[in-house]
Amino acid sequence: MPQNSAAAVGVEFKVIKVYNEDKTSRAVEVPTDITARDICQLFVMKNHCIDDHSWTLFEHLSHLGIERTIEDHESVMEVLSGWGIDTDSRLYFRKNYAKYEFFNKPLDFFPDHMVSLSKIHGHLHAKEQGRKSWKKFYFVLRRSGLYFSNKGTSKEPRHLQFIAEFSDSDVYMLLSARKIHGAPTDYGFCVKSTKCGSPRDLKLLCADDEQTRTCWYGLQLYQNFIQPHQKQKASPMRSISENSLVAMDFSGHKSRVIENPSEALSVAVEEGLSWRRKSCHRLSSHGSPSTSQSPMSNIVFLLRDSQSNPKTFVLSLCHTQRIKHFQILPVDDEGDLFYSLDDGHTRFTDLIQLVEFYQLNRGVLPFKLKHHCAKITL
Repeated sequence: MPQNSAAAVGVEFKVIKVYNEDKTSRAVEVPTDITARDICQLFVMKNHCIDDHSWTLFEHLSHLGIERTIEDHESVMEVLSGWGIDTDSRLYFRKNYAKYEFFNKPLDFFPDHMVSLSKIHGHLHAKEQGRKSWKKFYFVLRRSGLYFSNKGTSKEPRHLQFIAEFSDSDVYMLLSARKIHGAPTDYGFCVKSTKCGSPRDLKLLCADDEQTRTCWYGLQLYQNFIQPHQKQKASPMRSISENSLVAMDFSGHKSRVIENPSEALSVAVEEGLSWRRKSCHRLSSHGSPSTSQSPMSNIVFLLRDSQSNPKTFVLSLCHTQRIKHFQILPVDDEGDLFYSLDDGHTRFTDLIQLVEFYQLNRGVLPFKLKHHCAKITL
């Protein structure tokens, strides 16, 4: 469409600069809704390249020493809006022969020993916040985000410490992991929030080899791709509560059942992340939910260890300055451990799943879970 015709229908244009593999650059005027795939196709045509589907748009942040592949569907203007005014940030147009290999041959990048039940797990080095030292931890990627275990290789929710979630974050390669960040190996990567551009806000990680880094670097692509394409099959390892969940949409004037599996999954992930943003749900061995909350947070909950029975947990609810406690009991079913609030009628494989269920369903509780308690009174 000619520019004057586009302007007539309200399409805005902006000039952006894109660098080529030989460090030369080209400034082009593009519509503000252009995607990374559109840019690649435009430069294939302008540079008279052979379109072999390997041309890729990269986000290169020299001041941070990091770089990432911009996915085809991403808005280029949204990427540019996250750049600082006086930072050396560039868009690069160059080949990446492995661009679609994550999707064509996922097993080559996500080996069986690192992937199970839609989770990626394994050991990584992590740089301690505010320090130069690195430590090795066991990491687990769940739908709700990235966690590390504070007790060996345990995947129990009580031992998992929240690191980052990906609704507003991207994964980058470290260009000089040893030189710039003092990493123990050259196979570094990081998680960077789209809202923060400071080096101290980066979640710096490092793998022992290239294959492991590639697997973890692809974790965001893995989440974006594998979840909508998973077959919705019931498995013997699924809990009773998983098979009985019904996805509901309460955003309109009338509630409705969500029948589209892709939409249901998207809603479930969004609901699960909303209460866990910036901090995972907290486990505390003392105290009750604080009643000094704002009017908007008059219904709060806290998941904590039981004081009377160290092997169980307690869900504490606070509403109109009244506090109620509900004991979460472990249920052993032929060697498989589940958690339940109603004597085993509704079972959950972990505590995070339990909370997510009762955010959507009241069940035996007086009301659905709303806000997790951010402060406790000791």
